[in-house]
Formats: sequence, C-alpha cells, structure tokens
Amino acid sequence: MEGGLGGNTGPTNPSDKSKVLDVKPLRTLVPLFPEPPEGPPFVCVPPNGPFLSGFSPFFPFSGQQVSQPTPDLNQNFFNSTAVPLRSVRAEPVPASGNGSHKHKSAGPSSVKKKAKRRKDSESVLTSLMNFNPGISLSERDDGNRQLVESVLLRFDALRRKLSQMEDAKELHSSIIKRSDLKAANMMLTKGVRTNMKKRIGVVPGVEIGDIFFFRMELSLVGLHFPSMAGIDYMAIKSGDLEGERVALSIVSSGGYDDDAEDPDVLVYSGQGGSASRDKEASDQLLVRGNLALERSFRRGNEVRVIRGLKDNVHQMSKVYVYDGLYKIQESWMEKGKSGCNMFKYKLGRIPGQPAAFATWKSIQKWKEGLPSRAGLIIPDLTSGAESTPVSLVNEVDDEKGPAYFTYSPTVKYSKSFKLVQPSYACSCHDACQPGNSNCSCIQKNGGDFPYTTNGVLACRKPMIYECGPTCPCIRNCKNRVIQTGLKAHLEVFKTRDRGWGLRSWDPIRAGTFICEYAGEVIDETKARQESGDGESEYVFHTNRLYESFKYNFEAESSEDFDIPSPVIISSKNSGNVARFMNHSCTPNVFWQPVMYEHNHEAFLHIAFFAKKHIPPMTELTFNYGIPQSEETQPDNPPENGRKKCLCGSLKCRGYFY
Repeated sequence: MEGGLGGNTGPTNPSDKSKVLDVKPLRTLVPLFPEPPEGPPFVCVPPNGPFLSGFSPFFPFSGQQVSQPTPDLNQNFFNSTAVPLRSVRAEPVPASGNGSHKHKSAGPSSVKKKAKRRKDSESVLTSLMNFNPGISLSERDDGNRQLVESVLLRFDALRRKLSQMEDAKELHSSIIKRSDLKAANMMLTKGVRTNMKKRIGVVPGVEIGDIFFFRMELSLVGLHFPSMAGIDYMAIKSGDLEGERVALSIVSSGGYDDDAEDPDVLVYSGQGGSASRDKEASDQLLVRGNLALERSFRRGNEVRVIRGLKDNVHQMSKVYVYDGLYKIQESWMEKGKSGCNMFKYKLGRIPGQPAAFATWKSIQKWKEGLPSRAGLIIPDLTSGAESTPVSLVNEVDDEKGPAYFTYSPTVKYSKSFKLVQPSYACSCHDACQPGNSNCSCIQKNGGDFPYTTNGVLACRKPMIYECGPTCPCIRNCKNRVIQTGLKAHLEVFKTRDRGWGLRSWDPIRAGTFICEYAGEVIDETKARQESGDGESEYVFHTNRLYESFKYNFEAESSEDFDIPSPVIISSKNSGNVARFMNHSCTPNVFWQPVMYEHNHEAFLHIAFFAKKHIPPMTELTFNYGIPQSEETQPDNPPENGRKKCLCGSLKCRGYFY
C-alpha cells in the first residue's frame, strides 16, 4: 500500500490504532504563545468542548476527518537523519522581558564536534582491528609460556586503549564501559589466543600461582573457557563415539556457598538453582557441569582450580589465582541457605605443587599480625616516610639489614631543568577529566589522558606530564599518580644469591605504578667515582641502552623516550625502595620518564610500572641497561664494569652493569 507520514492530522476513525502518526517527542517541543495584538488570547477548554468560535477540536476528540490510506509499515519512510529519542535533549527556554518564549536551537558547531568525535572514534576502532594476529594454527591449539604471556600482554594493551577511549567519552554518554569484553571479542575475532584444544590437567604455558584480573583472560589462554559459568567440561571420546562429559576446571569466586578457606581442600557447590529476578531458588539438577563433576569423581581425573579473591586495591573487582590441580574426593547433596537441595564436591589439592592460594592466606595473616612475619627485622624501614609501610625481612641468614642510608621518597635536584618553552599549570578547578581538550596538562600529553580511570598507565610515551603543585586541580586528580606514593605493601627481603631484593605482598596489575627512583641527581664525574667504588647498582642512568619491548597496542605511537638531557640518580646515600630492585634480563617492571612543573620549572622523575600482572611475593626486577660505550666498543674486557648476572632467565645475557 502507498502511504506516508504526513502532518499531525488524525486518522478517520479515532479508535483505529493501526494508523501511524508522526508525533514528535513532547520534551523536544517548546510552546509558542501568540503575543497581543497579533492573535487571540490563550483559551483553555475541556477536550470534548464546547469550543469557542475560531477554535477547532483535535484528535482523538475530533469528528470525521478526510480519510488517509494506512501506511505500509514494511516500507522505509523514515528520514535517515532521525536520532534516537534518548539522544535528544530539550534546550532550556530563556525568559524574556515581555514574557514570551523563544526556542534556542543547538549550535551547528557542537553538532559538528560530536560528529567528528564519533567519526574519529570509529576510525580508531577500525584501525585497532587492523593488526596481524601473529599466531599460527598450531600455536592456537597448543601454547607455551612465551605465547601465553604474549597473548595476555596484547589483550591488556588493547583493553587499556579501549578503556582510555571510553574514559574520554562525555560523562552523560550511555556507553557501557566493559573494555575487557570488547578487547576479548576483538582478540577472539582475530584469532589471538592459545591452548584452544581442551585438555585435562596442565595447560601449556600457564604456571601455578599465575594471576588474572579478568575472566576473559582465563579463556584466551585456555585455562577456563566459559566467561561466566564456574565449571568447564568436555566430552571424552571413546573410539569414534563421543563419550561422557568430565570436568576440566572450576572457578570458585564466592557466587555459591563454597567452603574455600583451606588452602589444600575446597568444598565446591554445584551450579544452578539460584534465585533471580524472574524465578525463585530451586533444587540443583544433575546435568551439565554438575554431571561432569560427578563423572570426574568416578573417573578420578585431575581438575584445575581457579580461586577468585577480592582485589584490595579495586574493591569491586576480583583477582583470579590459578591454584593448581585437584582431585574430587567426595560428592553429596545437602540443603543450601535457600532451603533447596544443592550438590557439594570436596576437592583435595594434589601434593608437591608450588604454593599459590596458601601464599595469599599467609599474607592475610601477616597483615592481621597473627602470626608475625617470619624473619621480620623492621616492620617499616621508611619510618613513616611512606603512607604504606615497607617491611624488612631476612629468612636466609643472620644479616640484620643493608648498609645505612637515608630514606627519601622522591628525587632531589640541586638545580631544576629549565623548560625550553614556558609551561603553565592547568585551569581545572576540580579534577582533570579525560577528553577535556581545554586542559593544558592533557594537551602536553598529546591530547590523551595518560592513565585510565583506575590509575593504570594507558600507554608508554616519550614523556608523561602530570599535574604539578601549581595546578589548581584537587590533590587526588587522576593525573597525579606518581605523586601519591606507594600503593602496594612492599617488602625488602634478603635473596639467596643476589643481596637484597624487593617484592610485594599484594597482587599488582599490569600498568600499575609501583614506585619512583629516588635519590640525588649527580653528574657524570661523581657517577664514575661511585662505579669505581663498586656501588654502580645504586646508580640509575637515563642514557643507557635499554632493551626495547612492546607495552602499547600495535597501532599506537612510538615508545622511545624523549628526555631533555641525560639524568643520573644516585641512591647510595639517600633513596627509597627502588634502590633494592635487582636486575633481570626479562624483567617484570619498566621505567617511564614523568615530568611535572612547579613555578614554571620542570622536574623529571623516573617512575616504575608493572610490565605484566605480578603475583604476590614475586621479586620485582627491571633491566639495568647497557652503557652506550659498550654498544660502540663491544670488545671491552669483561672486567670493565661488568658483573655476573644471576637473574636465572632463559634469555639471560650472562652479565649486567
């Protein structure tokens, strides 16, 4: 049938609801009242009349109208420029002196800016998808340690980029901020994953104690495939026939009534039967995952256990810890808190595996002070200089601590770097917001906020500019990360063969700020003198050659640093926890130059960030780098400043400086 959406005229039959009206949303209309003497006075009458002379009834209270054909709803008569109702905002109506109201239309410049931002966002998303998976079909089925770490690093780089883009959206935007799900979907679409072949027992490249901050990470590396379900299972083939289903892995994260406090025993609740918005609680059924667990109990196969624990830094999030292989020892049914029947499975940890969840339980007791940390020398070697205490521990020998030094939480300059161009503080009076193009600190960072909302470093840059003391924004502005001090509970401990080292009681997410390198800025002459005294490990050089690595996502800009002039920092006499970080040829920490100004003078700081997720009690290390003279004169004798490297990495070069 032919038809269209004409003016606001009513259909022939008032009770015929099949007619479609072109009715505009009421909140977008602004009444226009005639001004005397240009029109008759405003009159209010009942909807059914009587009507005064000059006024007509309106639909649906009108009488017979000229008939119109019923429009064909299968045809597209809508203008392509129509906007969803939720995206339309009514403009405020200013009051004029004569009591009249004038409609204020949206300015064309703001509409163009929004359209440009939307187009730029779509362009960035398209470019993000244009990357080379770099993983063969065989590597997707069977992984190794290098592949697992590579997949996780690439996922987190993409997630941070998407999170940075989401943070820059307007505050009133209805966008759902789940960068983890979006990143995982893009990774799966491009085939960037490994260990796709389901298997019982050990997953190649995944180690006991590994931590994950997102459920999708478990799926991408083949540890646990379902993104929500707590039980993963597969069918065991018997010849050409598909046999019974057995459980492969479970995630215990507090969704059910699990007894999960014992580090060696887990009483796991079956799935299903929970109450929801649409249904009441019910008895669990022996189907799917529950049936697979029952079959695994009968067969005696190993089951991988992942424990979900509360993230102390981000209270609304969880940290998932791979706790190794378990076997089901018992199964039974009991009444749950809801009064309905639920399945219970008792799993025992196979002996001889490295500690994982047990380490978390020990740390929890240390924090509560029961019992005291074994080998504890000093509960806080910073003497209150840091907001979070740093313990000093020796479980190896009788040494009572490192040589004396003065604890200083930041770097000290005898003179400041003079900026090439004048630098001014931002004008934000609350907190600097991502996407605010008027913020001068964001402008210095190339238009991007350097950190995500939760304080994670979004990407490495030649230089990061934070808000300084002169900036009027609030103290906890998201662009003041390295100035807020330590966040993780760190521990200086005695290693077996490398002196004193540094580790954390808390899990550390990739991109998290750990500490800055504190000390005294010295010149080259004094640096050579300290190196001659055998104190080179307490000196940091910005002009050394450091092994390159990829932290940013593929499509992002250069990660080469742009430092105004070389900086040498000595922590021999004055420094902080960074002086205890040992060298590694495959480190889990990297450094990033950060600058903020005060009174138009710039001060450079060396900030350390986590390169990947770091489990508790894992030693924190960074690459000390190679002097440029070594690169230009590789035939220098080994004794010329070299020290034997004991990092134990598979890629160890055998020495460091």
